[in-house]
Amino acid sequence: MTTGAAPAGAKVVLGLDVGTTAAKVSAFALGGGWRGGAANEYPLQQPQPGWEVQDPEVMWRALREGLAEVAALLGEASVVGIGVSTAMHGLIGLDAEHRAITPLLTWADSRAAEQAMALRGTELGRRLHHTSGTPVHSMSHLTKLLWYGEHEPDLLASARWWVGLKDFIVHKLTGELVTEVSNASGTGLLDLSTLTWNPEALELVGVDADRLPPVRATTDALPLTDSLADEVGLPRGLPVVLGAGDGPLGNLGVGALEPGVVGLSLGTSGAVRMITDRPYVDEAGRLFCYNLAEGAWVLGGAVSNGGIVVRWAGDVFGVDFADDAGGNPDGMLLDLARHVPIGSEGLVMLPFLMAERAPLWNPSIPGAFLGVRRGHGRQHFVRAAVEGVALMLSAIFDELDRVTPVRQIRATGGVFRSTVWRAILTAALGRPLVVTDGAEGTALGAAALALYGLGQASSLRDGLLQLGQDVGSGDELVPDEAEVAAYRELRAGIPALLERYDQVRTLFG
Repeated sequence: MTTGAAPAGAKVVLGLDVGTTAAKVSAFALGGGWRGGAANEYPLQQPQPGWEVQDPEVMWRALREGLAEVAALLGEASVVGIGVSTAMHGLIGLDAEHRAITPLLTWADSRAAEQAMALRGTELGRRLHHTSGTPVHSMSHLTKLLWYGEHEPDLLASARWWVGLKDFIVHKLTGELVTEVSNASGTGLLDLSTLTWNPEALELVGVDADRLPPVRATTDALPLTDSLADEVGLPRGLPVVLGAGDGPLGNLGVGALEPGVVGLSLGTSGAVRMITDRPYVDEAGRLFCYNLAEGAWVLGGAVSNGGIVVRWAGDVFGVDFADDAGGNPDGMLLDLARHVPIGSEGLVMLPFLMAERAPLWNPSIPGAFLGVRRGHGRQHFVRAAVEGVALMLSAIFDELDRVTPVRQIRATGGVFRSTVWRAILTAALGRPLVVTDGAEGTALGAAALALYGLGQASSLRDGLLQLGQDVGSGDELVPDEAEVAAYRELRAGIPALLERYDQVRTLFG
């Protein structure tokens, strides 16, 4: 990202990305060329096993500080608007004065696993997924509210509002409590056919519609409050475009904008997504369907266990590398794995370290190594960890390929700095993979959507082009057919391994 002040006279749009680990504020000059930004981190707290929460006020302060830092870079540039992205699926209870009375229950919080699994296999669960586009899983507002109803019914009843992280942030920015279709479509409470709250879901969780924010389009805008504008140094009345969830905006940011082009993001977690022009819910219940903008819907699946699996492997198998001053423990471990053949010589990892989402949508299933033999060393375990993540992503990819044949994958994420990750994912997915410069992909998507919502771009693609983003750029990796066949064979052999695993479990059942 370019540093220093914006050019005098430049027109600039801001993209906000409030994620799981940091609040990022990115500024993009129309026409490209100059970019500036700030990022402020905050902790993810684990008060109990399976609970993954954050303090929404701490997250807001980090964002507000970032806004002030970026505003100081703008000088004589003119700001045309702000676009907002946040992590999806977070739930917060507010009182009548809009103060948080619960922590943010993040997407990773799995306390509602029992409620999710009890509902998922039922006719009601299937109907709710089909109506909302959100798989029945502990990540959703639906199951989290069920948990509150069973474990903290007084709190469920006393909260004046139940909102998402985006709704909380937009209220801080504009003074208005609203939600937008994208994040609402990830709650499990929305009816995709009407874009209103689903009465059947609300009756189930025991929350009336008037305790949820009104649903607006992702391209709607509200003015920045005068007090905040003065505090951080931005123009009064600056339009804040409501924006979308981080996943859909990530697809926009990497230029995966049409059927047949898949967006793959892989950091701590990961996701595979494709845009269609209408809502679609698969009968198998393996894909989500979230909104991006009118006429743009995102199908796909997200894994909770992405790059974090190799980080865990580093903690377990690379303690000696961590002591290497100036070293890169993850990179050093991956370099060992580079020399292990495809399939890790019979070792397979089920990489479920955190409550998993797609393709199984089972937050209770634990991870495991299968096929362990005496000859396996740490390089095999690391290779199996990377391959395990790649195989989970390939299972989601196959579901999308059944909807619309995939011709290209546009990928972004820090793991793609590794040639090992690149090679394994390209072969496991079996399609050309274009690695994009997506360091600011979600914020870039928010900024492009803001231009579209403000009428300064004729389409989502035009919004990207106005920000100097070449949607066809990136390093293309072409899969080797022999390696593709090897991973196909590896996937085919996993059910037999799992069957043996089930047989062993019966000894202790």
